Amino acid sequence: MLSGLLFAIDDADDRPGRLTATLPFAGVTLIEYQARLLIAAGAAQVIIVVARLTPELLGAIARIAQRGVVVDTVRSAVEAAEKLHPLSRLVVLADGLITTEETIALVLRDTGHDALMVVPEAGAEAGLERVGGQMAWAGVARVDPRRVAEVAALPRDYDLQSTLLRLAAQAHATHILLPAEAEKAGHGIVHRAETLDARGRAVVARLVSGRRSWFDRYVLAPVARFALPRLVERAVPAHVAGGVGVGLAALGMVLILAGLPALGLFVTIAGTLGLGLGETLAGLRDEQQAARAQSAAIAVVAALAIGALGWQYYRVAGDELGPMLALMLVILGILAERAGLYRFRQRWWASPPAYLLVILPAALLGIGLWGLALAGIYAIATLASAIETLRAQV
Repeated sequence: MLSGLLFAIDDADDRPGRLTATLPFAGVTLIEYQARLLIAAGAAQVIIVVARLTPELLGAIARIAQRGVVVDTVRSAVEAAEKLHPLSRLVVLADGLITTEETIALVLRDTGHDALMVVPEAGAEAGLERVGGQMAWAGVARVDPRRVAEVAALPRDYDLQSTLLRLAAQAHATHILLPAEAEKAGHGIVHRAETLDARGRAVVARLVSGRRSWFDRYVLAPVARFALPRLVERAVPAHVAGGVGVGLAALGMVLILAGLPALGLFVTIAGTLGLGLGETLAGLRDEQQAARAQSAAIAVVAALAIGALGWQYYRVAGDELGPMLALMLVILGILAERAGLYRFRQRWWASPPAYLLVILPAALLGIGLWGLALAGIYAIATLASAIETLRAQV
């Protein structure tokens, strides 16, 4: 079993009386972000070392527990040792640490009893603890639970984080050098609200940039990089962003049915972007149900817009080809989404809003039926590739 050890002890340098762990970061509090990384790594238990329980910290702890993990708060090494299973693997994150899933995975891949993520002492930031060998601790460690019991056997005035680190170093823990990519991603121990805010903005911007869909990466991501930090800063609820998206999508369909297919498609695509922002905000705040609902709404909006487009061509020209192409595209799109599992998804595969973007140029040229046909071919290619990918995994 994997367990995580977090710390909520130190006050922020520029916020007297406010714990660093409870400062806003990437749409949540810093300790919620750290817990999310541990849960993503497979942690079933999170132990939080506290000096005092503030209202902000209590709220963060309650939200972490909603993710389905056991959350324990302790005030000493003795209490921590009592909570830990002796056969568990323990990942320790420093108070005020910002890091990434990849960095934690690197520490977990090591097969020794103890492992410390380190940086060269010469270039280390001020305040990082030295661990010997001209190295300083970079804030991530994997230690044997027995180390916590060893700290518990010492006088109570010993600092748990520092002593745990020293014992691991004395036990010849493996040193894992912090990758350059992690430093570029903002890895570090921070106790200033201003710095946390700046790095949190960068984390938020990267969330959609790493998605596998080309529409998300090249269309949604630039919008998100501009809008998400501002939405997070103003604490805009996810359902508000999603509601704006639904309103735009509804307006787009009205425009399509009013005989303005190109303008209607453009406005509908803007609506899917609003829903995409709402989905990302919900994911940031661990509102998983809202995130799934807005993801489903994107697909529904795209299907309704395609249906409205096909119906409009039938109503104007009396040509049944429009509804047939629209129906075929919706069915193929549903099958492609079902077959295109996320972990196997290729960058070029279609997604619901991508079909609308494919149709848009043809609608601008007044040949929307050709756009529906082209989107249908794209759906067939995506479905065929997804099926072959799944067959290769069997």
